[in-house]
Amino acid sequence: MRASKRDELVEKALISFYNNGFHATGMDMIVIESGISKTSIYNHFRTKEDLILAVLRLRDEKFRNWLFRRMEELADTAKGQLLAVFDALDEWFQKDDFKGCLFIKASSEYQRPDHPIHKQAAEHKRLLHLHFEALAARTGLQAPDQVARQILLLKEGAIVTAQLQGSENAAGDAKAAAKYILERLEEGR
Repeated sequence: MRASKRDELVEKALISFYNNGFHATGMDMIVIESGISKTSIYNHFRTKEDLILAVLRLRDEKFRNWLFRRMEELADTAKGQLLAVFDALDEWFQKDDFKGCLFIKASSEYQRPDHPIHKQAAEHKRLLHLHFEALAARTGLQAPDQVARQILLLKEGAIVTAQLQGSENAAGDAKAAAKYILERLEEGR
């Protein structure tokens, strides 16, 4: 099935925003890079912020689907999947088009916690936390919420480190820390 003009626009805008940032990407740049007229863009989206929200929803869906699928492919236990987060991230970090996290970028460019774009970025992180918490609960560890927060913190730190420093070991270092945390919690059971 052929993608609709709206879907095509959101896909192309995602690439532009990811490569250039939200404030630095004007509607004229979207027109040039997407090949879609400004009139057509505004027929689908009232404002640039509406387009950004659609881009973030698409990226959230794509990223979570990819990450959760890779975690399941890389490990068949809940604990293994919590650690596989970092193997999947390492695959992402090695790609030529890796430029960090779109949601971190969104929250830094739209810093007010009540701004819809900031809220959408926070929702992505909340959904990741819920998935990690469910996995942590399946391991039988105490305080699955705490485990999920720690895994998410390590994940976010690895992304920022890989993006800022190009660290080849960012995911591996985060995985080692996560493994240490999980092992200490298992010992305390």
